Amino acid sequence: MRTNNAKVKNTIISIYFILVVLAGVLVTLYRNIIEIYPGLTITIFGIVGVFAILLVITHHVSKYFEYDSDGIKIVVINRGLLISEYLNYREHRVEFKKKDLLGYRFYNYIFFKTLILTIRDNRGEKNREHFNVTLVSRRKRKYIRQSLSKIIKQNRKTNKRA
Repeated sequence: MRTNNAKVKNTIISIYFILVVLAGVLVTLYRNIIEIYPGLTITIFGIVGVFAILLVITHHVSKYFEYDSDGIKIVVINRGLLISEYLNYREHRVEFKKKDLLGYRFYNYIFFKTLILTIRDNRGEKNREHFNVTLVSRRKRKYIRQSLSKIIKQNRKTNKRA
């Protein structure tokens, strides 16, 4: 099965654009408001702080996710949405054989969703890999869950025979 959340890119770019435009409008209004009401400086800095926090949260949450379980290997990729075509500074890629998958878990926090894969490495040790699936639709997460469950079920059958 192969899936990704590429359709969300335009939405995230729009959110970034709106936040930047609102910050620009706020800076422009700041000059005029301070001349009229000098006591609003703290309020303006509070609003700027809220914009900065929203920008950081949007940057942290907005990640491209790709899952591919076709063939012998499973490939899972997380990378930034904005400039990832030119600069892959936020890419997290894991490629492993299906037989090495030991388990998975989806965590659903209020504004953030993660997928944790437990994988056996070459030395036989367990590794946990974390992926941001916040912007992956519920339906696609369901398909990923079904695919991973099927692989784990096949692995357990194979291990019982051996």
